[in-house]
Amino acid sequence: MSKRSLAQWLQWQSQLHPKNIELGLDRIGRVYGALGSPRPAPRVISVAGTNGKGSSGAMLESICRVAGQRTGLYSSPHLLRYNERIRLLGAEVTDADLCRVFESIDAAREGTSLTYFEFGTLAALLLMAESELDLAILEVGLGGRFDAVNLIDADVALITSIGLDHCDWLGPDRASIGREKAGIARRSRPLVCSDPAPPDSLGDSARAIGAELHGLGRDYGFRESGESWSWFGWGRQIDSLPRPALSGPHQLRNAAGVLAGLALLEMLPPSEILARGLKQVELPGRMQRLPGLSEILLDVGHNPDAANAVAETLRAKPVKGRTLALFGTLADKDCPGILAPLSGLIDQWFLLDTRGLVSDRGVATAAAADYLLANRGSSTDLISYADLNTAWCEVTARLGPDDRLVVFGCFALIAGVLALVAPGDKSN
Repeated sequence: MSKRSLAQWLQWQSQLHPKNIELGLDRIGRVYGALGSPRPAPRVISVAGTNGKGSSGAMLESICRVAGQRTGLYSSPHLLRYNERIRLLGAEVTDADLCRVFESIDAAREGTSLTYFEFGTLAALLLMAESELDLAILEVGLGGRFDAVNLIDADVALITSIGLDHCDWLGPDRASIGREKAGIARRSRPLVCSDPAPPDSLGDSARAIGAELHGLGRDYGFRESGESWSWFGWGRQIDSLPRPALSGPHQLRNAAGVLAGLALLEMLPPSEILARGLKQVELPGRMQRLPGLSEILLDVGHNPDAANAVAETLRAKPVKGRTLALFGTLADKDCPGILAPLSGLIDQWFLLDTRGLVSDRGVATAAAADYLLANRGSSTDLISYADLNTAWCEVTARLGPDDRLVVFGCFALIAGVLALVAPGDKSN
């Protein structure tokens, strides 16, 4: 029997397949079949989307856990620990259980090459199947149609927002991306979309599949009323719901889609359960506020739509002092598109060279600086750093009690900050 630690397994998996990403279900499907094709739970909801997948999955888990349901949640990527990717009954899976199922997957693959993500997806399915769950919540990693999660025929598919990201893989426009994401739908089963203005390709693809498309603003919706809101759909209305604990006006759209998905699964609990679930939901890195005198917000937003959501949140809650930003992105991201929504809301920019965080995809600060200089006209508002620790110490030292700092641009930056403020957490 293998004596590999979890860190050793993950290192080995990262080198097993010649490509970091290879979309398609043939290879993983063969291994899944060799493992017995276990269904992760009697009821399954798959969640795809450019942004909002993580928030929607976290809300689904929180609400169903409060309702007494046995849940499993698979998501990616992780921030500090690989174990974050698989949650069973509300708790992260253990190293021992991951190593155990990795051993089973390796034995079953009989030479079939799997990517790092495919190994993790199979591990999630095996661990969920043995946990006697009521509901499995599966977050799609990339796209939908050819993502490893699409091995499973979901009872309800939920698509959140449709925006421009991973265009090299999914296509150059929202129409192409909408078609790819619609691939998680199944004939005669519900497909919920919480994007208020999806591309026509989503509906066209849903009809071609034979899925039952349910859209925000058409089949279900929500109304705001001060600090509370109401959800309605299919002849039912639930009033006086609290806003989700996750920050940002956009979270109401996500929450409305979550309630629609639960309604179509026939798992929508009473309003008091919904209220508790929405209040208790937690998700690190999504407009997460760090404790302290000054307001420090962390967000993994790494595409233009996510940046718009960050900007929407900042406008909704202005501060007395300045708003500072620590930004770092990756080489394959739309740097100008990410910066544009925020440029009028930030008083001082701090730019991080991410090559020290992600050696194969990191990027120097030049692209961000060029854009900001062209649109701000002055270099006095820009300070660049090559090292996160130095940047963090100097930026936080500049914060006054009425100031705000927003840190955003990529998962690696947020993970790095969380590791600095919570040094006891080790990343795998």
